[in-house]
Amino acid sequence: METDGKREPMRVLILEDVPTDAEITLRELRKVGIAFVSERVDTRDKFEEALREFKPDLILSDFSLPASFDGLAALDIARAALPDVPYVFVSGTIGEDRAVEALKRGATDYVLKDRLNRLIPVIQRALEEVAERAARRRAEQELEETRGRLESIVSSFPDIIWSVSPEPYRLLYISPGFKTSWGALADAVSRNVDAWFEMVHPDDRADVERAWRAAMRGEPLDCVYRIVRKDGVARWINNRAQAIRDDTGKIVRVDGIARDITKLKVQEEHIARLNRIRAVLSGINSTIVRVTDRNTLFREACRVAVEDGGFRFAWIGALDQRSLEVKPMVWWGQSDFPVERLHVSLAAGSTTAQGTTGTALRTGKPVVVNDIAMDSGVMRKALHLEHGFRALVALPLLVEEEAFGVLKLYSAEAGIFDDEEVRLLEELAGDISFALDHIGKAERLNYLAYYDGLTGLPNRTLFHERVVQLIHSIAPEDQGVAMVVLDLERFRRINETLGMAAGDGILKQFAERLSDAVGEPATVARISADRFAAAIAPMRSETEIARVLEHRIFASLGEPFRAGDQVLHVPVKAGVAVYPGDGRDAAALYVNAEAALVKAKQSGERFLFYAPQMNARVAERLTLENRLRTAIREEQFILHYQPKVDLATGEVSGLEALLRWVSPDLGLVSPAQFVPILEETGMILEVGRWALRKAISDHAAWRERGLQPPRIAVNVSAIQLRQEHFVAEVRNAVEGGGPSGRHIDLEITESMIMEDIAGSIQKLSEIKALGVGLSLDDFGTGYSSLSYIAKLPVNVLKIDRSFITAMSDSAEHMAIVSAVISLARALNLKVVAEGVETREQSNLLRLLRCDEAQGYLFNPPLPPEKIERLFASSNS
Repeated sequence: METDGKREPMRVLILEDVPTDAEITLRELRKVGIAFVSERVDTRDKFEEALREFKPDLILSDFSLPASFDGLAALDIARAALPDVPYVFVSGTIGEDRAVEALKRGATDYVLKDRLNRLIPVIQRALEEVAERAARRRAEQELEETRGRLESIVSSFPDIIWSVSPEPYRLLYISPGFKTSWGALADAVSRNVDAWFEMVHPDDRADVERAWRAAMRGEPLDCVYRIVRKDGVARWINNRAQAIRDDTGKIVRVDGIARDITKLKVQEEHIARLNRIRAVLSGINSTIVRVTDRNTLFREACRVAVEDGGFRFAWIGALDQRSLEVKPMVWWGQSDFPVERLHVSLAAGSTTAQGTTGTALRTGKPVVVNDIAMDSGVMRKALHLEHGFRALVALPLLVEEEAFGVLKLYSAEAGIFDDEEVRLLEELAGDISFALDHIGKAERLNYLAYYDGLTGLPNRTLFHERVVQLIHSIAPEDQGVAMVVLDLERFRRINETLGMAAGDGILKQFAERLSDAVGEPATVARISADRFAAAIAPMRSETEIARVLEHRIFASLGEPFRAGDQVLHVPVKAGVAVYPGDGRDAAALYVNAEAALVKAKQSGERFLFYAPQMNARVAERLTLENRLRTAIREEQFILHYQPKVDLATGEVSGLEALLRWVSPDLGLVSPAQFVPILEETGMILEVGRWALRKAISDHAAWRERGLQPPRIAVNVSAIQLRQEHFVAEVRNAVEGGGPSGRHIDLEITESMIMEDIAGSIQKLSEIKALGVGLSLDDFGTGYSSLSYIAKLPVNVLKIDRSFITAMSDSAEHMAIVSAVISLARALNLKVVAEGVETREQSNLLRLLRCDEAQGYLFNPPLPPEKIERLFASSNS
């Protein structure tokens, strides 16, 4: 019953002349969720035709049939046509003698109609037996084919297949591939198992012998070790084996496969070394961003090379241009290494000038020694070997193409530096050289070349460099850098009226407030007398930038400034340019931010973006945000309720509370316009709490008026669900709402749950324990796992309106709706269809046994007073 790996419905042929009896039998299959298609026949001709055409997987047959046709005759026909198909009698008239006769003639089993509880176990057992017989036949056929293939494959197989008897060990079989890896001693090892142990590397021998003894006790063998051939070549071997036992449980032999994994090991070690060097590169680059002095840079470079790169020892020395001497400044690694003996002189006639350090500094190129023991150019070779160094590389550090110093790295392993590793190490040395150049330039310039002497902020030059770095460091997903240029209006009048000292005091306060407002890692600078700038990153949208300006920068700068005994309000204007849209480099960003500042000063706006369309979007968005805050404060939100209708009875069976905003200026605003802003700004938390309490309050008010309102479903935002105290808030609302609190459901979307499955299940379980119902909204639109759906403590699945709208015209959408309803029923969940707008949709849902529906076909969302009239008319 599988095709291309997909399970198909079981094909059930029913030989039954009473349709109701056939339906009762099939109902037993449906109860346990067996997927099937069926065909009922009641005559010999139809039965024989069904055997040919329908090709059943299972035959369920009555014993007594009309005319001259009976169950035994049908059994004979079925056994002749389909001998392997289970044949089960389901009859109320079969006696014991007939049952025995039927079983002798090939019936699988029989079930009395008044004992149908036996039917499913009988069917399952019969199908399992059929599957087992088929599997055995396939296995026997495949075994014969496999034997033939193995005979031809093993002879050319690169892996080594072997078989050894228990003590005394005797080699029963070994494949020809053995000679390739074991080399000249292969013949000796094939004759004597002990010779194999002697070839195992001394460092690995104890582990191999221990694993071998365990294998002879019946434990699986899986070990990796080295062998050393007579020619001195070492090979890596992965040996796997399993003990074979006889019927008494005695081990009769051990069969195994040995694989030469030398190439794999070499590749793994090579990749591991490359990854370590890349880790060093990453660590050095991270250090370069932070450090401002050479010693810290050198110390971190050596530390990262040893701890992250796996090198045995690392040191950096600087070249004294006057004495031409190189002495280690910083080192890391083996603590007992006599660093003082690494002194090198490049002076003419010096013996050390020709060593690896001197050569690297003279040529400006790396010097690689892959085997210190064999290289004549290594100075103090014995010292290096004594401390376990087997390979080294000397990397020159160049500043403006002149030798500054050298980085030397030592490895405990020979032969590790290939072209790719050397290329990465050259990149490493280049990065350190770049940092040295940067530090050197910084040290050559005095403080005032980069900083404003009054405020201590970076000046325009340093600001430009930092913005360049900020742009280069910004991750693609962080999207943007905001360049903000600010101007203190009428600042000259303050200087002229109160004096320069008062003006300087205000500038210091301004600089401090601006720095605090933007925070790290933003860069703030004083550009000129009354002009400041800030580069802020990451910025993901113009709205986020505007929010920083409104709520942090202008909120801080809008506070009064003190000038001696006087309190002054200093108006500030700002222009904003955003990378990369308004400029691809720091200079372009600044020019465009200044242009935006000029527009802001001309228009009277506090700030403007360089891109006009941004101003319109931001103004609209901020205005809407402010109106929403006012709406919360002035209680402009209301709830409308959309009824849910029981499709079986046509009665109102529930309500969904829907948030509405009645703005004095805008009128009734669509939720699509304001709900995303509530969520983005976090205002949804307060509005969501209000909505839950309001729904409970309305429910209680209707009850007090003698009405019988159904349960009310309240939508929950993902932000609410993520809150640590969300469960407590729901508990307080429910318990404070009296009896009505127990008539509330919460609607959540499947995408919300998938953000944190374990945490969501825990919270929802606690909420359900309060008596609150849980609905899974928009089901089918996300990417949830059915295994998780089964674990969710939900009561209701809501089918998204997109499927309902298309179900009348799309077989695919109809299938999805049907599948969701079936899934819900299998999980004992209620199903609600959203967005039902036509009678045809309603009828289809009723036929599919959907429980409830809501949509404009029944009622649009209604204010509470209309809902109350709806209840009153229903009750009357």
